[in-house]
Amino acid sequence: MVNMDKMYQTADWKKEKHVPVLSIEGGTKKGEWIQVHAQVGQEVGHPNTTGHHISWIKLFFKPEGEKYPYELGQANFNAHGASVKGADSSTVYTHHKGLFMFKTEKPGTLIAESYCNIHGLWKNEMDISF
Repeated sequence: MVNMDKMYQTADWKKEKHVPVLSIEGGTKKGEWIQVHAQVGQEVGHPNTTGHHISWIKLFFKPEGEKYPYELGQANFNAHGASVKGADSSTVYTHHKGLFMFKTEKPGTLIAESYCNIHGLWKNEMDISF
């Protein structure tokens, strides 16, 4: 059996450009919409080139006292400067940031995953309470 924790890399997002950074806009209230921003490269910029880029960020929420997390959504980043003329030849790039909204009756833990095409899977967590 594969130990999933060993598949992920983690670090301080203020020093490492691959860690998904989570922030809450407007606070958290039981049963009301919670706005979560998830991005990679907040403090240390991450390249967004054809050869080195963030492909996606996924967000999960594990309510307190429950066994499994719920998948909230995924943001895909598909424009990395590639075009029919070749790698890094276009002027179209995406920024690796997504906005997710959800509501819950329980406090719990947000879990963000990101994927870099060169440096693999990264993970970060944030507890939310009311």
